[in-house]
Amino acid sequence: MSKKIPVMTPDPGKVNGSNMKKFMDHVNLITGKNLKDYSQLYEFSVENNTAFWKILLDYSGIRYEGSPDAPLKADDMFLNRWFDDLKLNFAENLLSNGDHDAPAIVSYRESHPRIELSFREVIKLSQKLASKMKAAGIGKGDVIAAFISNVPEAVIGMLAASSIGAVWSSTSPDFGINGVYERFGQIKPAILIGIEEYIYAGKVYNVLDKVKEIASKLDSLKQVLIVPAFENFRGEESVKKNENLPEGFCYFHEYFKDSEPLAEYDRFGFNEPLYIMYSSGTTGKPKCIVHGAGGTLIQHFKELSLHTNLNKNDKILYFTTTGWMMWNWLVSSLVTGACVVLYDGSTVHPVKTALWDIAENEGLKVLGTSPKYLTMCEKTGIIPSEGRSFDKLEVLLSTGSPLSADNFRWVYKNVKPDILLSSISGGTDIISCFMLGNPMLPVYEGEIQCRGLGMSVKAFDPDGNEVSGAKGELVCDKPFPSMPVFFLNDPGDKKYRSAYFEYYPGIWRHGDFIEVTDTGGVIVYGRSDSTLNPGGVRIGTAEIYQIAESIPEITDSLVVGVNRDNDIKVVLFTVLRAGRLLDERLVKFIKDEIKANTTPRHVPSMIFQVTDIPRTISGKKVEIAVTRILNGEMIDNREALANPESLDQFYTLYNSGRV
Repeated sequence: MSKKIPVMTPDPGKVNGSNMKKFMDHVNLITGKNLKDYSQLYEFSVENNTAFWKILLDYSGIRYEGSPDAPLKADDMFLNRWFDDLKLNFAENLLSNGDHDAPAIVSYRESHPRIELSFREVIKLSQKLASKMKAAGIGKGDVIAAFISNVPEAVIGMLAASSIGAVWSSTSPDFGINGVYERFGQIKPAILIGIEEYIYAGKVYNVLDKVKEIASKLDSLKQVLIVPAFENFRGEESVKKNENLPEGFCYFHEYFKDSEPLAEYDRFGFNEPLYIMYSSGTTGKPKCIVHGAGGTLIQHFKELSLHTNLNKNDKILYFTTTGWMMWNWLVSSLVTGACVVLYDGSTVHPVKTALWDIAENEGLKVLGTSPKYLTMCEKTGIIPSEGRSFDKLEVLLSTGSPLSADNFRWVYKNVKPDILLSSISGGTDIISCFMLGNPMLPVYEGEIQCRGLGMSVKAFDPDGNEVSGAKGELVCDKPFPSMPVFFLNDPGDKKYRSAYFEYYPGIWRHGDFIEVTDTGGVIVYGRSDSTLNPGGVRIGTAEIYQIAESIPEITDSLVVGVNRDNDIKVVLFTVLRAGRLLDERLVKFIKDEIKANTTPRHVPSMIFQVTDIPRTISGKKVEIAVTRILNGEMIDNREALANPESLDQFYTLYNSGRV
């Protein structure tokens, strides 16, 4: 077999100056080892699991009290507890490493001016809000829920909540009322923060009535805070008066304008709840996944500082909403002293190059996006490097679905030839990554660069045997700190165990279909719970997407398996360019391309043209819901989708008997 050729090999000077190399040198110094490359460092981190996380804790500079000498209690994968003897404050750690006068938050919103807040300003605002909440009797374990877009008040609210040991949970304002209530109704928030309006693709959406209706359904609320539709943000001055607010409602900055900042940070247990996240809820009521403060903090430090090479005063933007874990991940960048750049609105309005323009004008070091966005740029002829130097842009992140080989080639031709293209993969379940990028390693087309430090990731066959260089189930067979601390409303942890530990007893099975390659990288083939099995052969949906979406006529696609004639039939749905129709010639071309680049079993039995592909609020394709529809099942929870009306065409197809 011919040797793989990387599409980018990092400059040796950059490798030696990277945070990952510095950490490897630190490990060598304190252990007496002679680790020479990332593969050896990775093996050390998983073979010496508890020692690794203790070394990382000491190296990180995370502020805590107590003894770290017993990193792991109970070696059982499910029952483990990390650093149970430590106390820390999440907000204190996020806000203690930046220069006070340096920017902590830069915010872009459609039709609004750019906003910049220093670390000093963010500390003052978040601690005044925290002080007011504390005076109102809000504290450890209470829940602060936010129905809010990606604006500075969301970050300030989260920091205030975590400062006093409260738990933060957020959704974006494009969620439907029932979808929000299905989440917030389970977590019983004491305070609801809601935004008055948001703008997307030039259209203003006033959602104050939505906030009122959501609040009316939550009998646990003590206070509702409204983020106003103002033109600028200068702390307490940004107050808009509205005499029509109901009793118990108050404008965000008005609420705490007269309070004094907290005198000091209280510290709470390493495993005390910090965030409540949610499963997608596309096939049932969303599960409430509770993540601890310490595990989130140390995992995010590792991923942002070491794997992403983020440093003090760097700038990072990830295009995300507050309803996706990437928002939580992005905000944790503050722990490195970096500046978080928020973007709220459409990536293609008022111009299709909006993100690339911000990357250039802000001097971003790290830009985060998705395969869908990169594919859109390619198919609409955008060339980001034209007229832009990207002098400071070093890392391009992507997640949400696997990057195709075409995506890799397009980035290195049209963005920057020496950029670190880091596809990352993990999930809401762990609020972090299993596989991600690495400044010490080359980039290979179609592969995620490496498995994350301390994450004992393997590919298993159905019998629980590890496979290398072949497809298998993504498992993690050793504990890690960012596992959920529990699920809400889950007596006996039945939902938690069922979600991850039943398929391979005692081992975390994530639900992705992967291959660990001979380079040490990882290929993700899509969700294993939507794996196709025509003729009993397991096929990952990503294998078909990569081919289908490389065809110029196709702008988006969805592939599912349907039960027909005692077998699984592969069905492909395509969204075509404006004015194009799926005729016999195009159907044949699609099938020929898939067959030529994969195997005959990958070729769809049926191909249909649709107007839209259903996606979750965070932009992920909804394969399972469509599979259930086409197999004769009803889907009740449409509120979990960004475009629930898109499901109607699949019901129509099923009822017509064509599928």
